[in-house]
Amino acid sequence: MRLTYDVLMPAPGMPVIAERVAQRATLHRPFEAPDPAAALAQVAPRIRALVVTQVRVDDAYMAQFPKLEIITSFGVGYDHIDAKAAAARGIVVAHTPGVLDAETADTGFGLLLNAVRRFPASEIYLREGRWPKQGAFPLSASLRGRTMGVLGLGRIGKEIAQRALAFGVEVVYHGRKAQPDAPYLYYPSLLAMAKAVDILMVAAPGGADTRHIVNAEVLEALGDNGVLVNIARGSLVDDEALVAALKQRKILAAGLDVFAHEPQVPPAYLELDNVVLTPHVGSATTVTRLAMANLVVDNLFAFMDGKGPIAPTPETPWPMKRG
Repeated sequence: MRLTYDVLMPAPGMPVIAERVAQRATLHRPFEAPDPAAALAQVAPRIRALVVTQVRVDDAYMAQFPKLEIITSFGVGYDHIDAKAAAARGIVVAHTPGVLDAETADTGFGLLLNAVRRFPASEIYLREGRWPKQGAFPLSASLRGRTMGVLGLGRIGKEIAQRALAFGVEVVYHGRKAQPDAPYLYYPSLLAMAKAVDILMVAAPGGADTRHIVNAEVLEALGDNGVLVNIARGSLVDDEALVAALKQRKILAAGLDVFAHEPQVPPAYLELDNVVLTPHVGSATTVTRLAMANLVVDNLFAFMDGKGPIAPTPETPWPMKRG
């Protein structure tokens, strides 16, 4: 059978994605060619689908592909794709929500525990042989009696909230609007919520609308017993403000899995002993990453079969209105 549906993978991804796509379509990987730019230009007029990870896909990039119909992305966040521009061009954007929610929530709560109880520092203390020489590791803060404010009560935010309740932590939330079915107190103002809680869990989408939403004023409101955890996007937090708050002990601690310019991490964080850092491992388990990879392909195949993608973005709902 001749494979006539042309699909572009602009950068390497999980092998299973390429293997499955190649079974039903003609897969193009110009990054493997001696001259990637020339290889891309040669196939661009035929491309009907993009399979992407964190490649930036803006309107100018889409303009290269006159036949482009769908962009299927690896990950729940898709701020690297201009979904509004895609919608204007009649292009569907699909992503991979749901399959990584529990794993990312585990990461968020793990960062919280490590930041509050200082487990990483206590392990270093033990490994350096300081326990028998210097005695017991210093007492840490506690989760007892705390209230968590969830910024962004989406799928992942709800999973984190359930974990917080299991640990006896009260939950409130802030988002664009109240959710009638949510059993938690809603704060229409992020600043007001920050004043009322001592844990701020960042689980909102990235993008221009939320850039630096966690700023110096919010951190000041969180207070000197406050803990910030970010498992969403690095762009939501003002790094300069957070570094200053941690240095000056205006907040107790932070746990960060995401950064604004990954894989680069602001050097100032590395010098602080009250921040726990992980290299964007929120969903990084073999089980979850395989599920994400398969959903990338399932989105594509469902679209090719005329059913529409399984998980289209809100900006590009299926069926799309073209014209």
